[in-house]
Amino acid sequence: MTSLIDDSRAFPAAPPLDLDDPQKITSNDWNAFRAVERMTSHWDRPGWTPGHRTYYWMLAFAEEPELITHARSCQQALAELDMDEVPHDGLHITMNKIGSCADVEPGTVDALARLANGTLGGAFEVRAESVAGSTGAIRFSITPWTPLVELHAALHRVGQRVGVPGGKPSSLFRPHLGILYNNRDRAAAPVVEAVALLRNRPSVTLPVERVDLVELRREGRTYRWRVLHSLALPGRSRAR
Repeated sequence: MTSLIDDSRAFPAAPPLDLDDPQKITSNDWNAFRAVERMTSHWDRPGWTPGHRTYYWMLAFAEEPELITHARSCQQALAELDMDEVPHDGLHITMNKIGSCADVEPGTVDALARLANGTLGGAFEVRAESVAGSTGAIRFSITPWTPLVELHAALHRVGQRVGVPGGKPSSLFRPHLGILYNNRDRAAAPVVEAVALLRNRPSVTLPVERVDLVELRREGRTYRWRVLHSLALPGRSRAR
């Protein structure tokens, strides 16, 4: 099992004491957000020049009506903050960065997907819990972390075997699901106060039945992607 470490490159810098306890996970996320003094623009990130594209592993939830309704309700409640909404068909949990499209050949991407297929474990469920945030976004806490950390580590190992650049190691992985991106420098306190009013809303169960390998791009102030490979995680799929 991959051990998560304290590191300022991650948010929260310190992982929760228990990766499966919803209370410890949500409290840890919230306490970290409450300690933020200023929020910065999510879009002010090095490397994202016009036309830039990057390969990622991602869990997408465009077909989860309960999550979409929940996210929209929270977005509407926070509309006065004037942040950039994640569209309903863009709700996702970012997993592993693979590398820039300029640095990774399409054939390498295909080889990565072939090697990963059938080696990532089975399907599982997570829950989108209470709303919290980071220095650049408003997001749902996700529980439990263990199956997500294990999936991240499995994808990381496959990436090492293929030799892709990769991103942060699994020890710095902090699962979350964003709903609003902050678009300017601002004091965090009013945002924290607004988000605090939403924290008693019920959580939503989410199935994790596949992981997508995508080509990610920006369109204005939102993310869009093209699915290149979608790998099923074995297990019983829900009836829809």
